[in-house]
Amino acid sequence: MSKYSATKTPTAVMEELVLKVQQLRKKNGISQLELSKRSGVSFGSIKRFETTGQISLESLLKLAYFFNRLDDFTPVFSIDADLGSVAKLFSDKTR
Repeated sequence: MSKYSATKTPTAVMEELVLKVQQLRKKNGISQLELSKRSGVSFGSIKRFETTGQISLESLLKLAYFFNRLDDFTPVFSIDADLGSVAKLFSDKTR
């Protein structure tokens, strides 16, 4: 979380994802190389992800699939019941 905000920053979410993938990998006793071979994600991508947090969406989804966590992405960008408040932000009347 941001020092001055109650919401998480993109960097904080990225760092949490890295930790979770590392924990899943280590819990299952899988090396980065083995994860690469079994998930279809290049070794360099896995290494870079665990070091910097940078990874393509496709590779992240492949890792989620490998760990049987793909359904965790279902609620991402889900449509909430009240989008009216968001629409008001972009209306010409508020500018």
